[in-house]
Amino acid sequence: MVWMTLAAAILAEVLGTTAMKYSEGFTRLWPSLGTAAGYAVAFFLLAQTLKSLSVGTAYAVWSGAGTAAIAAIGMVFLGESANAAKLIGIALVIAGVVVLNWGGAH
Repeated sequence: MVWMTLAAAILAEVLGTTAMKYSEGFTRLWPSLGTAAGYAVAFFLLAQTLKSLSVGTAYAVWSGAGTAAIAAIGMVFLGESANAAKLIGIALVIAGVVVLNWGGAH
């Protein structure tokens, strides 16, 4: 169950960050509110996972998966460039999370 909560925290963070892109520097109301709501939910759910997971594991998965997802969303849906360096970077982020989990996930 804790991993489902962490997955929901990641989803909320990704939605909040995507809304931030559309907030135009917090000058548009609804995307700005979506950003605030997404991050509020993300931090609440992340805090719940910290009751069961180590902070290093939970944060590594949360931030790494969120970073990889946002980079992919930018390339696939928002017209950002996709090149070998970015794809290697995403792979390295994911690999880093995997290695951290090997070292201490319970």
